[in-house]
Amino acid sequence: MAAYCQVTGAIPGFGHSISHSHRRNKRRFDPNIQKKRYWVPSLRRNVTLQVSARGIKTIDVRGIDAVVTDLIAKGVKL
Repeated sequence: MAAYCQVTGAIPGFGHSISHSHRRNKRRFDPNIQKKRYWVPSLRRNVTLQVSARGIKTIDVRGIDAVVTDLIAKGVKL
């Protein structure tokens, strides 16, 4: 899954793009996914995560150790 945030679980949304004449076409709203590498002191190694912009802010607030602990508890392979 390319457009998936490992921290927040954000996935693409679907809808329509509407032209000026009000014709509707299917489109996809992708989350802002970034590939980030973090040093995790508890694991003593680097971890690469695919996170959205909101996921990066979550890591800044909670700390990488707490986020990685939750991911491991969910069974996400790091």
